[in-house]
Amino acid sequence: MNPDLNRLHPYPFEKLAKLFQHLDTPSMPHIALSIGEPQHPAPAIVQQALQDNTAALSRYPTTAGLPELNAAIRGWLERRFQLPSLAAAQVLPVSGTREALFAFAQAMLDRSRAPLVLMPNPFYQIYEGAALLAGGEPVYLPCVAENGLQPDFDAVSADTWQRCQLLYICSPGNPTGALLDVPTLQKLVRLADEHDFIIASDECYSEIYADTPPPGLLQACAEMGRTDYSRCVVFHSLSKRSNLPGMRSGFVAGDASLLAGFLRYRTYHGCAMSIHHQLASIVAWNDEAHVIENRRLYQQKFAAVLDILGDVMDVQAPEAGFYLWPRTPGSDEDFARELKRTQNVTVLPGSYLSREVNGLNPGAGRVRMALVATLDECIEGAERIRTFLQRD
Repeated sequence: MNPDLNRLHPYPFEKLAKLFQHLDTPSMPHIALSIGEPQHPAPAIVQQALQDNTAALSRYPTTAGLPELNAAIRGWLERRFQLPSLAAAQVLPVSGTREALFAFAQAMLDRSRAPLVLMPNPFYQIYEGAALLAGGEPVYLPCVAENGLQPDFDAVSADTWQRCQLLYICSPGNPTGALLDVPTLQKLVRLADEHDFIIASDECYSEIYADTPPPGLLQACAEMGRTDYSRCVVFHSLSKRSNLPGMRSGFVAGDASLLAGFLRYRTYHGCAMSIHHQLASIVAWNDEAHVIENRRLYQQKFAAVLDILGDVMDVQAPEAGFYLWPRTPGSDEDFARELKRTQNVTVLPGSYLSREVNGLNPGAGRVRMALVATLDECIEGAERIRTFLQRD
């Protein structure tokens, strides 16, 4: 077998299952705040489109996707991020961002050059696994000392940038909810030019925010006059935006020369999106009403939960996304285990989403809470956490 498989860390939820092994829990209903799986109803118009197009199951899909889907994605990107007209070659549909973020490293890295792959810390573990199985070496970016939420790009040495082949960024961040602003994104673009590396921007939480839409990497490029988006690609998905995690529909967009190579890789990989999912995706990308309602539901939950927990935990609303990232009184693992044992509420220890660098794990002493359940369940979960924190 590929020896790099042995370098993969256990997935966070595998660690969580082990943490809870043989744990007795109370008889009260379980409330899961650990996994970021959207639970709001899938849009009715998308469900209808899926039902109306089942006949397309009898046809093989192409990897490049339907021209109509390509046009719908380009139209959404242009409206959402104020971009000039995109070319069809600057967009490629994918089966959700998870598989695309992983596969992208396989297609892009030059193993002969001992590639470094930079990524935030804490991070989405797919970045790390992608780097390892593509023959790269993960480099975990330090956090900004003031808030511990954002990567500190200024702390990276010139030699590290020079050896970097791929930089993963995530904005809005998972798990922190922090945003990268346009000046920071543009600084990274200039660094990519100087040191010849690729930026892969995971933006799958971009449509969950309170008031101001978060900026994106292509938007930052366009404001620099770089409409070829050289060395830059972004990943978007319908999973969070449209509550369609089971449909596995997203796209990658940006540098057409990189996407041409990625298309070639994907043609061999055999991961084309089914045609009836493509047709339903067109409906989703062309509709904003359900996205606006989705944001309203999340903000309602944030307001209710923070009202309950705000005076008993060190917790703040995120800039975007649907996670809370509070500090814990003591060990994050102990907190998660005892909360499950006494209150039957599941949260994810922050140390499972981070790696120790120079003796520091930036996720230690925090937990991730995903406010994906119903409003009533989120309120009940918050009240149980409050009870847990106020115990003797």
